Amino acid sequence: MTHTMRQKSILADGQAVHLTRATVLPRRPKSLHTHDYVEMFWVQNGIIRHHAEGGVDTLSEGTLVVVPKGQTHALQGKGEHAMVVMLCLSTKLTNGIVKRHAPCANILQVPTIRTFSRDTRQLAALNQAAMRLERSPCDAFAAEAFLLPLLVDLLDAPEFTDAPAWLTKAYTDAQDPDVFRQGAAGFVALTGKAHPHVSRTMKHFSGLTPVQYINDLRMKHAARSLTGSSDPLSEIASEIGLPNLSHFHKLFRAKYGVTPAQYRADKQRHVVQPE
Repeated sequence: MTHTMRQKSILADGQAVHLTRATVLPRRPKSLHTHDYVEMFWVQNGIIRHHAEGGVDTLSEGTLVVVPKGQTHALQGKGEHAMVVMLCLSTKLTNGIVKRHAPCANILQVPTIRTFSRDTRQLAALNQAAMRLERSPCDAFAAEAFLLPLLVDLLDAPEFTDAPAWLTKAYTDAQDPDVFRQGAAGFVALTGKAHPHVSRTMKHFSGLTPVQYINDLRMKHAARSLTGSSDPLSEIASEIGLPNLSHFHKLFRAKYGVTPAQYRADKQRHVVQPE
């Protein structure tokens, strides 16, 4: 028999979110459970076996999971010291966020479990935000202060729904400049798999090739540097692994419709003198 966890028995008066830190025991769960709210959790330490209707996934440290309302699942630790941080999100909270920010429905109101990977830096930031949330009243204001930056970050990722864990981890790790400046070869090396296999798998799940994905990361990083610094274009291009300025200009114009110099002039002018 499936047990349903209900938000009214978890959330105190005035709370929009409840945070729990839990050690997950290694014994196999006797049954799956469900909830009448959206649950979010991430693996803080160790390895977790995530049981769901579709089977069992092994989640490593830094894996973040969003479980939709009504979806059945259960957790099992693997080895000692397996720990998760879990959030019960009130339906009023998630509905309100989606009503004001429609793209968030792609995470908070999808019918399937969504899995994301957080690298060391992202996990540290997530834990710091969780500590601030714990010290707060956990009301709607505090809940949104925690959730909205995280949702923006997750929505910026390409679609890897149901993709294998090695691909989602590579996607997260590739956002490190030390990786993407190595180009597609650096991305493929993260996976430990053959380039043709990575290309086929990535194309299937995201519609992108490794080259397209890495160049998109490079251009976004360059755009931030152009807006927030006065570094020479040659230095910015080299920083992202594109010392050929002509190639850098071509890729940047394809993404943003203007040259790097035009982009910088426009963005910095609006910062100093908004229209």
